[in-house]
Amino acid sequence: METTISSKFQVVIPKDVRRKLGLRPKQKLLVMEKAGILYMIPQQPLEELQGFAESVAVEGYREKGERF
Repeated sequence: METTISSKFQVVIPKDVRRKLGLRPKQKLLVMEKAGILYMIPQQPLEELQGFAESVAVEGYREKGERF
């Protein structure tokens, strides 16, 4: 897919990508550059992240007081 940067430095995200990622108007994106590559990462409200790691095992980890 290809897009163009406007004279106002605006970028249109293609419709297929917006649908696949569930992007919404006025949603915030984190923009980062690393090694010449531009990353645009959708920001999600914390409420949407609740419960995403329910199946992670927490046994066997050191207690906070035992950490360096």
